[in-house]
Amino acid sequence: MAGFLLHSGATVQCAHTGGAQPTASSPRVKVAGQALVTQPTSYSVSPDCKAPRPTAGNGPCVTAQWTSGATRVKSAGLPVLLDGSAATCVPTGTGLSVISTQQRVKGA
Repeated sequence: MAGFLLHSGATVQCAHTGGAQPTASSPRVKVAGQALVTQPTSYSVSPDCKAPRPTAGNGPCVTAQWTSGATRVKSAGLPVLLDGSAATCVPTGTGLSVISTQQRVKGA
């Protein structure tokens, strides 16, 4: 799977439009002036997630973990994330969507 590399300033949202930010990044490699994000990095989801709260649902999304990353591009020995990488939010089990990221560097 090829896609654009995900950097720390990319716009990422949960399925319920809650904004998500990486908890860490790989400072050794930068694209568009911002550090890349590697697969083991979890994301924290902002409280504006619109998933129904417990008793009415199982939301809101709190964190997310990426389940796939690049197979051929690594930073510090870890797979970098791509705009098409998959993630799972906790506790809802829904995914994250990359809304925008840099559009110059691709990886596979």
